[in-house]
Amino acid sequence: MNNNRVSTLAKRGFGVLVLLLLACIVAFPVYYSFMGSVMKNTDIVSSPPRIWPEHGLTWSNIVTAVHLIPLGRQYLNSFGSTLVITASQILTSLLAGYALAIMKVRGAKIWFALFLGTMMIPGEAIIIPNYLTIASLGLRNSFIALVLPYLASGFGIFMMVTFLRQFPMELVEAARLDGCSHLRILWSIVLPLSRPAAASLAIYTFLTHWNGFLWPLLVAETPQMQTIQIGITQLQSPDDFNPGLTMAGAVMAVVPTVIIVALCQRQIVRGLTAGSSR
Repeated sequence: MNNNRVSTLAKRGFGVLVLLLLACIVAFPVYYSFMGSVMKNTDIVSSPPRIWPEHGLTWSNIVTAVHLIPLGRQYLNSFGSTLVITASQILTSLLAGYALAIMKVRGAKIWFALFLGTMMIPGEAIIIPNYLTIASLGLRNSFIALVLPYLASGFGIFMMVTFLRQFPMELVEAARLDGCSHLRILWSIVLPLSRPAAASLAIYTFLTHWNGFLWPLLVAETPQMQTIQIGITQLQSPDDFNPGLTMAGAVMAVVPTVIIVALCQRQIVRGLTAGSSR
């Protein structure tokens, strides 16, 4: 009995050590970026690199970054476009999921296959047609251009259809017998029970589009319409190598995502495991 207990403790201890090692590997770049943003360049470029500043902390990198780019406007562009995309994808995915999984409209399998097929097309393959469409509509350098191609998502539809296929149809049938319309069923029954999947989709969509770079780079032509991800690239200069300034910009861009992940870990796990726990 004692040997079994020792063996179990040893396995758990080994597992904890492996997890701690992986956590350090993942967390170290984030830590070094934060520290680099408040280090002097002499500490950053020293050999071997220092993980703690020898010459003290400095806020000059962050202050300089704030003055070089219209940080407030670019944060607003990033938050606004990302929130609109996230809300739209949740709405369209939920509606499509209800139609394909609950209502089972005619040709539901074909429609689902078509939506699934869009996931197999690389984003780079359609970025030029999207850009030409935006340009022909005269929407370049506008907020609409930032969000229009991403208002619906094949992945979001796939996720909601998969989730709603396991939905208890007894609740839907009972609501229909009571005379509830599809909109009433969707709002009062399906939506409350779909919150885990919707929360996971919202977090995934927010993180994905907050970190978007290529599309905003193409359609946002002025600093006032650019997102924070584009703005931090303006902190890099081929004539003046300043790694501390670049890290300060990266930290300002990554702070919202770190906060969201830290606050929403339970929702992420709950959404990813909701289907398997039914």
